[in-house]
Order: sequence, then C-alpha cells, then structure tokens
Amino acid sequence: MLNERLDQLNDYPFQRLGELLAGLSPLSNVPPISMAVGEPQQQPPAFVKEIIARHADRWNRYPPVPGTPEFRAACAGWLARRYRLATGLIEAERQIAPVAGTREGLFMAALLAVSRPSNDAAPVALMPNPFYQVYLGAAVMAGAEPAFLDATAENNFLPDLAAIEPALLTRTRIMYLCSPANPQGSVADLDYLRAAIALARRHDFLLVADECYAEIYTGAAPPGMLEAARGADGTLDLGNLLIFHSLSKRSHAAGLRSGFAVGSPHTIARLNRLRNYGCAATPLPVMEAATALWNDEPHALETRAFYRSLFDAAERILAGRYGFYRPAGGFFLWLDVGDGEAAARKLWAEAGIRTLPGAYVTRPDASGVNRGQRYLRVALVHDLDTTTTALTRMAQIL
Repeated sequence: MLNERLDQLNDYPFQRLGELLAGLSPLSNVPPISMAVGEPQQQPPAFVKEIIARHADRWNRYPPVPGTPEFRAACAGWLARRYRLATGLIEAERQIAPVAGTREGLFMAALLAVSRPSNDAAPVALMPNPFYQVYLGAAVMAGAEPAFLDATAENNFLPDLAAIEPALLTRTRIMYLCSPANPQGSVADLDYLRAAIALARRHDFLLVADECYAEIYTGAAPPGMLEAARGADGTLDLGNLLIFHSLSKRSHAAGLRSGFAVGSPHTIARLNRLRNYGCAATPLPVMEAATALWNDEPHALETRAFYRSLFDAAERILAGRYGFYRPAGGFFLWLDVGDGEAAARKLWAEAGIRTLPGAYVTRPDASGVNRGQRYLRVALVHDLDTTTTALTRMAQIL
C-alpha cells in the first residue's frame, strides 16, 4: 500500500548510532556531551527574537511561497557582497527562492531534476561519498539510482570528476556537490567548480551546490559556484545550476528553517511551481528575521571567530593524533581512529561523548570497502569550555 522506495531508506545514521550505543551507559561521574549532530548550540543574534515578536500580528497570514521582495533583495545583496559580484547581476525577483532550510531545497531539487533519459535507462543521481543523507533520500524518492563518488584523502576529499564513467554520465540527471564538504571540510577551488559546471552542461544534468557551510572557515573564504559561473566579461550564466545557502550555520539559527536557492530564472520558476504544491512556506515573521540576518554582517564575523576558537582548541589538543588536520571549512573533525564504531562505543561508555562513526555516512566503494569505516565525525558546536573538556577526554580515552 505504501511507497516501496522507503524500504531503501532504512539506515539513517543517527538511528544506527542509537542501536550501536544501546545498552551502554556513560560513567555516572561524567556529564554526557553530544558531538554527533551538526547542530549549533549557540543562540542567534538577539534581534531575531525582537523582530519575530514585532511581526507577531502576521502569524495569521499564509506566507507567499516565493518569499517577500525584501527577503529576495537581502539574499541577492548578500551574494553580491560575499562573492564579489556586480550589483544587480543576480535578479532578486527571478533568481532567488526561499526554502525551509537547505534540507527541503536539496530534497526538492531531485524532484525537480530527475526524469527518464531518452533511452529509458534508469536515471542517476551523483553524490559524494561520504554524503549527506538527504542527497540519498531525495534521489531514491525521486526514482533515481544513487551513484556514490568516493571522496578520500587521496583525492583531497573531493570526488574525482575525471574518473566518472561516461556511461554513468549519460544517465545522470542530478549531481550533488558540497563545498566546504560535510564531513571532511575540504574546499573545492574555482578550477574544480568550473570543471563541475562544464560536466553538467556537457551531459545536461542539474548541478546542485550545497554551500550551507560557506560562511564557516578559518582561513580564506571558500570560493563559490557563483564565482565559477561568472564569465571573463563579468556576465553570469546559471544554466544547469542550483545553489543553496542557509542561516542554520552562519547565524546559529537552525530552528528558523530558513535558507534560499539561487539559479537561472527558468530553474527558479520551476522550483517555485513545485514548492507551490508541496513546501512549507516560511512564515512572515520568520522571513522578516531572516531578511535582517542576511543584511547583517557583524554577527557572521562573530560566528566565524567563535568556530575559529574551537579549531584552535582542537589543534592544540589533537595535533599529531588520529590524522588530525585543520579543515578549510565547516565545523567537523574527520578523525582517523582505525575503527569508527569501536571508538564511538568506547567514547560513549568511558567518556560520555557521543560521536558518529564515519561508516554511517559512507557507502562501500566498488571493491566493497567502506572507506569511512576508519573515521569518526566529531561536530564542534558547543561553547569553548565544553568543547575543550570533550576533546581532552577524547585524547585521554583514545
């Protein structure tokens, strides 16, 4: 009676983690700390609460699916500042669409893109391996065959675009690319992004850029797909592209469920048509707060400095151990501990620290080897004191 495709979605990582740790209890004298979920623990700027309260009289109104003109203008303005684009290069009215966090947008993207190839072969959705689970869920529910592109230390934790089989590319309808990457924190340079765009256009599939960690970095600002799509003459071609950004990490505002997509006018119009039928449109008070957040830079600078302090602590405590490296972006550690599941169990039982085995966000490669099995994903999302305490416990136990 129900959609049998759901049977393919039976290994959500946090469900597996719960099963792995079942029956284990941390020592009673150790306060538990969860570093398994990439959920910011800090509060968004105080003005968010004030703006939502100020617009409380608008809760009774159905929000417009395409968002408000002010919201779209704020997003376009932020893109121009962040990626050094000429003012007006992004048409706010035709090239911006709100989404209820990037998760909704990434899922909708597969419904938007996946269709049968002309030879009636099964459509393919390409995604990095390790991967964000929404990529898989979106692909499966849209009727595509997921194809996992290994992103390992050997290729700087980015899929090798040149190694994708031509026969696979002829069936590809969508490709997900995350930079900075979740979980490894690797950043694709402009040459890599341009190569991905060229591949998408050569084989006519939708390239979806998940850039939700674009504002969390410790060195140079990661380049974005918009910069790669800008021509030498300054024009911008967003054909075959859909790019997502979110306030969840930039503004410590995961609970707002507010992000946006930018793409060509045609793609955004089709996305809005799809969202008219199945989305949870952003409430107007929330959209007012989101508009203010995209217009405000000081809080983003503070957020970035906060995460930089956490990586300073991690480097001080873990440097030289477990393959530690300081990622270029994002807020995860991807630690080589030999056996991720064994380490996760040991850390929970003996240190009260909840982490995620790398195998739970990775699929076995062509030879049947799960290249994430050795790793542990650790989310640096707590305050500095809590993070320092947790990392010190980890170093002692491991």
